[in-house]
Amino acid sequence: METQTVLFAFGLTLFAGLATGLGSALAFFTRQTNTRFLSVALGFSAGVMLYVSFVEIMVKARQAMTPEWGVAGGAWLTAGAFFGGILLIGLIDKLVPNYENPHELHSVEEMELTLEQLPKNEAHDFAKLRRTGVFTALAIGIHNFPEGLATFASALTDPALGIAIAVAIAIHNIPEGIAVSVPLYFATGSRAKAFKYSFLSGLAEPVGALVGYLLLMPFFSPTVFGVLFAGVAGIMVFISLDELLPAAREYGEPHMAIYGLVAGMAVMAVSLLLFL
Repeated sequence: METQTVLFAFGLTLFAGLATGLGSALAFFTRQTNTRFLSVALGFSAGVMLYVSFVEIMVKARQAMTPEWGVAGGAWLTAGAFFGGILLIGLIDKLVPNYENPHELHSVEEMELTLEQLPKNEAHDFAKLRRTGVFTALAIGIHNFPEGLATFASALTDPALGIAIAVAIAIHNIPEGIAVSVPLYFATGSRAKAFKYSFLSGLAEPVGALVGYLLLMPFFSPTVFGVLFAGVAGIMVFISLDELLPAAREYGEPHMAIYGLVAGMAVMAVSLLLFL
């Protein structure tokens, strides 16, 4: 595999991961959450991920395994790897406690509240975060790890596809950066520290790509590629259905979220057709 291709894939993963820092910056510098924008953006990101997972990635995974395993065997392996990816990201999401889960929705406005002004259950949670602020940053890192591998694997196979997925995951990471900054702010009492820790947590995505590359490249084969790619599709479908769409609707703009979803699918469809 060419070094230039690997570096390009790693660069895209780094870009997607550092978008968490952009969300942190929004929490740091702004005083109001643009709910309409976030609803559309999250829906758009989900649309890109869902369309490309089912229309492009699953097809490529099956095609890669068919020569060695046959039509039926390749199809079964693709389906198994797809649900394996869902199981992996689902377990990661389940093992992170809710009060430390970066996918629990928070808004920029919460940064202006005092601990006493928060709802009783949230105040209790943030009191815990005063003792476990660094662990919260580690929690977001754990969530970002498989996302980094997804971006990296896609970019290695098809640079245009990698760009689309990197942009979708970067959009998804912006509100995630806000969601991490808010509890970290209450954990540390400092906006600067909240920004720093949540920004650094985004580096888990390129780390995930690097670890995946080092572990899998020595054994790389069409079958390994097919299993990895189908697993990536499962990861992205779970992220879209469990995180992006619920978060988009919770921002109070359900119709805008669906418009964004359809727009994301349409943009992804057109971009794939242009490269035929």
